[in-house]
Amino acid sequence: MPTRPDIYLYTDGASSGNPGPGGYGVVLRCGSHEKELSGGFIRTTNNRMELLAVIKGLQEINWDHAVVHVISDSSYVVNAINQHWLEGWIRCGFRRKKNPDLWMELVPLLRKHTVDFTWVRGHNGHPENERCDRLAVEAGAGAHSRGEVLPEDTGFVEDDSNLLTADGNTLG
Repeated sequence: MPTRPDIYLYTDGASSGNPGPGGYGVVLRCGSHEKELSGGFIRTTNNRMELLAVIKGLQEINWDHAVVHVISDSSYVVNAINQHWLEGWIRCGFRRKKNPDLWMELVPLLRKHTVDFTWVRGHNGHPENERCDRLAVEAGAGAHSRGEVLPEDTGFVEDDSNLLTADGNTLG
C-alpha cells in the first residue's frame, strides 16, 4: 500500500463580540489538493470557533491514521494539546471546563489520526492563517452584516464570564 502524504490543516476562528456572530475557517492541504471550509453562527465565542475549525477540518479526512499537521493561531487550542491540558480535562470529566461539547467531539478525531499542533502568530502575514481568518470573518460577522440568517451554536452556553460590562471588563 502506498504511503499517503501528510495533511496540513490550517485553522482560524473569529467572533464579532465575544460572544457575538462568529465563524470558522479552514484550509486543508494534501499534496497538490486543497480544500476550504467555513461556517458561521449567530452567537458564539472566538474560542469555540477556533476549536470548531480544527474539528471540521479533521472530519473532512477520508482515511484513518492520517498524519495531520494542525497550524493555528489559537493558543487556547494549541496549548490544550501541546501542554497536555486536554488529558487532565478528560480525566476529570471536563468538570468546570469551557466548551466540553467541542472538546469531547475532538478527542475521537485526535485518536483516529496522528496529529501535531503548531502555533503561529495571528494577523502576522502567514498566508494560510490570513486566508482562514478571512473565511471565518466572512462566514460569521460578514454574513450577519449582510443580513444572512445564521444558525444557533447549540453548544454555546451563556455564562457571566462571557459577558462584557459597559467599560469592556468581563463580569466573571
